Amino acid sequence: MNSDDIYLDESYSDEMISPEELNQLEDPQDEDAGEFVEGNFVFPEPLYHLKLEYSNESLYASYDGGALEENSCVLVPTRYGKDLALVLGKVRSPVGIKPEDVLVIERCANAQDLKKAENFRKEAEKAFKIFSEKIVVHHLEMKPITAHFLLEEPKILFFFSAENRVDFRNLVKDLVAIFKKRIELRQIGVRDESRITGGLGVCGRPYCCHSVTDRLRPVSIRMAKDQNLSLNSLKISGQCGRLLCCLAYEYEWYVESRKKMPPENVRVFYDGCNFRVTEVNLLTERIRLIGEDDRILEIPASRMSQTDGKWQIS
Repeated sequence: MNSDDIYLDESYSDEMISPEELNQLEDPQDEDAGEFVEGNFVFPEPLYHLKLEYSNESLYASYDGGALEENSCVLVPTRYGKDLALVLGKVRSPVGIKPEDVLVIERCANAQDLKKAENFRKEAEKAFKIFSEKIVVHHLEMKPITAHFLLEEPKILFFFSAENRVDFRNLVKDLVAIFKKRIELRQIGVRDESRITGGLGVCGRPYCCHSVTDRLRPVSIRMAKDQNLSLNSLKISGQCGRLLCCLAYEYEWYVESRKKMPPENVRVFYDGCNFRVTEVNLLTERIRLIGEDDRILEIPASRMSQTDGKWQIS
C-alpha cells in the first residue's frame, strides 16, 4: 500500500438521458458545419478574416491592394451577392475552411459606400417590421430573424427560422410589390439563429458562435463522453438546443491525454487484490479503481504504467 492511496466508500453514477434525446442535440447531417483543412495547402498571404455584420458570418479573403486596417470595410463577393464586410484582421492559421472558400477582396469601401450602407441599415429596420407583419397576415409558421439590403445589388435578404418547410410564395409576391426589388428569403437553423441574434450562454459569456467564430468544429456526443461530462441535456446543450460549441475547444487535448492513461474497465492486480478502473479524470490526472473486495482506490495517473500491453500500479 502506498501513502498516495485514497480509499473511498461513496457511490458514483452519471446522469443519463435517452439515446433519442442525445440524437436531438446533434446537428443534422446535411447542415453546413464546415470542414477542416488538412494537408500542405498554403493559404495566400496576407489572408484576412472578415465578418458580415448582419449575419455574423466569417469570411476569409486575400487582397493585393496593400495592407488593410482592422475595423475597416471592404467590398467582397459573398454567397448572397457583392456586399460590405468588416475586416477583423490578418489570419495565420484559418480554421474551418477549405482552400476554395478563400475569397478575393475587390476594393476598400469609400465614404460613399459607408454612407449608403448606413442608409440601408435604417431601411432594413423598416423592412424587417413589414416582413414581420406580413408573416402574421399570411398566417405562416415562421420566426423572422433579420433583414438586410445588399450594397451593390438591388436585393433584400430576409432571414427566418421555422420547424418545417414553409410555402412563402405569396409572401414574396407581397414583398416584391412593396419594395420593388429582388427578394430572397433564407430559412436558417437554430445554430444560425443564435449566431445572428447573440445572447449569453450558461457560462455567462456571449455565445461562441456569435462572439468567437461561426466556423467551429462540428460538435458530437462523443466529445462530451470523451471529456467525462454528464450526459444531461441541460448541462451539455446551449440556448439553441444543440450541443455546446465549446465542447470542441479542448477535445483534441482530451484525445491525446487519454492515450497516456488506461481506459475504463481495465483490470490490474494491486495490494493482493484485483482492481478495475472505473473513472479516469484527465484534468486532475487521477484514476479511480474498485477492487473485488469493494475497496475504492484513487491514485495519481503517474503511478500507472503500461508494459507489454498490460497496465500496472507502481
